Amino acid sequence: MSSCNGNCSSCGSDCADRKAESLLAALNPKASVKKVIAVVSGKGGVGKSTVTSMLAVAMARKGKRVGVLDADITGPSAPTAFGVTECQGANEDGLYPALTRGGIQVMSINLLLDNPADPVVWRGPVIAGAVKQFWTDVIWEDVDYLFVDMPPGTGDVPLTVFQSLPVDGIVIVTSPQDLVSMIVSKAVKMANMMHIPVLGFVENYSYLECPDCGKKINVFGESHLDEVAASFGLPVLARLPIDPKVAQSYDNGLMETVDTSKVDGVIAAIEAAQ
Repeated sequence: MSSCNGNCSSCGSDCADRKAESLLAALNPKASVKKVIAVVSGKGGVGKSTVTSMLAVAMARKGKRVGVLDADITGPSAPTAFGVTECQGANEDGLYPALTRGGIQVMSINLLLDNPADPVVWRGPVIAGAVKQFWTDVIWEDVDYLFVDMPPGTGDVPLTVFQSLPVDGIVIVTSPQDLVSMIVSKAVKMANMMHIPVLGFVENYSYLECPDCGKKINVFGESHLDEVAASFGLPVLARLPIDPKVAQSYDNGLMETVDTSKVDGVIAAIEAAQ
């Protein structure tokens, strides 16, 4: 095919050498990441970042080397959850992520701003490009599991992550509300379009447990997640309560001190994924 100009639409031949173009970005040559798990939600306000940090802490407690890539550029919160304020430095090879007290590696746009309170007023392609650079330019050191904290929805950033990073699985975070069926369906269908396996669902804010009698109160009403999950043939991996202690730990940068036993089922599914 010496006359091939690369424009397949101009050629009627069935070229046996034709290959699908890969959009995967190259990992920084000095970095090492074994598995990439994206934590997504169809809508905002479901506590996805809290779940991401809990998964990272739980996996680190199992002796794994863990990283958190904060892909929510306009609403970054990973540094707050772990109490980190700056990266470890940079050289000609790339940028070294922040390191938490427990050794979790964290990269977020808030670690690069002069003032973390300054808004990131960028258009979609620029935001997506920044997320891609967190993969290509950051030196992730011997990471077993990299958790990607995604922005809500199905826009530029989720598309960039799914196309540019070798995502091994997706965990979908939702809440017990009537619109869960439509929102969850959008997230699952996008994952299917991108040929990325959905490991299962986490229902956050599932209930409130009375501190006096232990009764579970369904603050947001009865959950419909079981029916939705069954329709897709996917498991509900965890149901997390409304817990003021977790919220306080998150705000104070102490997520590495919280009880993560309620996400054990999610960790088991991640470890079992091929």
